[in-house]
This record gives sequence, structure tokens and C-alpha cells, in this order.
Amino acid sequence: MNLISISRMRAFALGSLAAGAALWLAAPGLAQGKGLAMLGALTKGEWTIKQRDGAPDRKICLRSGAELIQIMHQENGCNQFVVEDGAARVTVQYTCPGNGYGRTSIRRETGALVQIESQGIHDGMPFQLVAEARRTGSC
Repeated sequence: MNLISISRMRAFALGSLAAGAALWLAAPGLAQGKGLAMLGALTKGEWTIKQRDGAPDRKICLRSGAELIQIMHQENGCNQFVVEDGAARVTVQYTCPGNGYGRTSIRRETGALVQIESQGIHDGMPFQLVAEARRTGSC
């Protein structure tokens, strides 16, 4: 491989990276976890999260659906990146400065029932959550 070929490959790689960054910056709603229509279509109200590992059930008040993304990281100020935004499934990766990160996939079965898989690091410890969340009332 000659020097010209290497220079062209570098220019192509840098151009692709710049184009990807421009696209990411041009869609701030997706970068922030907004615009996830599937989550917005879930029935609002009290939801019970039942983990498959037998941990105690948790109850949350679902207002926008986004509350299901960061179950282990309840704090504000986390950066989110949408990996998948489908009609029946969303996947979001997030980072919480000073408190770890996670990746959550939510699969919609009905407007009142979803399956959740999340894993990452919280308070310096790894976590893995596999759960079913179901609407159980109003809040």
C-alpha cells in the first residue's frame, strides 16, 4: 500500500466520522431520548415492575414512558443515545456522569405491558435487570 492510498483511506474515514457526527448533532431529539413514539403510546398511570430474579416489585408513575429507560439511574443529567426506535421495541444507551451507565431495551407487548432488559454500572457495581412492567392503576 502506498502513501497516497493511506491518505485517501484516512480522508474517507475522517469524512465518514464527520458526517456521522453531523447527523447525530442534527437530530438532538433522538440523541436525548426524545421522539420515542412507542414509549409515548404506553398507557399512563401506575406501573409495577416485576424482576425475573425475584427482587421486590417496584412501582413507578408512568407519565411519558421515558421513566422505563433509566430504572437503575433515577437521577437527572444523564446523556442518552437512541440505538433503536421501532414501533414495538426501543433501545437506549445512556451515561450518567459520576454514577455509571446503562443500556436498556424495552419491548412492547400491549399499551399496558412491556418487557425490559437493562444492564450497566450503577454506583460502581455492575447490574443486570430483566423484568416485566405492567400498568396496575392510576397515580
